[in-house]
Amino acid sequence: MDVLIHLFVGLHIIGIAALLGGFLTQMKAMGRGTARFVPGMLHGAITMLVTGVALVGLNQADDHHVNSVKIGVKLALLIVILGLVYVKRDEERIDKGLFGLVGLLTTANIFIAVLWT
Repeated sequence: MDVLIHLFVGLHIIGIAALLGGFLTQMKAMGRGTARFVPGMLHGAITMLVTGVALVGLNQADDHHVNSVKIGVKLALLIVILGLVYVKRDEERIDKGLFGLVGLLTTANIFIAVLWT
């Protein structure tokens, strides 16, 4: 079971890397006001959602403690991120504030995962 959990943690990290990487590659465009949500950001957010749900289930099945409040906060942030990226994915230009919000929420999600113990 531990190998499976570690596999999903790796996939979860790949998802966050795709989401954050997509944001970081568009930062220069954000400064010009031409940033857009690239497909990798949507795929990364979906990957995070699927692997995160799987991780909660696997950890509960293996009788590990799961902090439900932490998971709830992370899930809420991810749903907001996913909703924004999904709804605005076809627009050629995204408002700087909205684009920055996705980056901020993504970064907050990372720090919550690492620092909230």
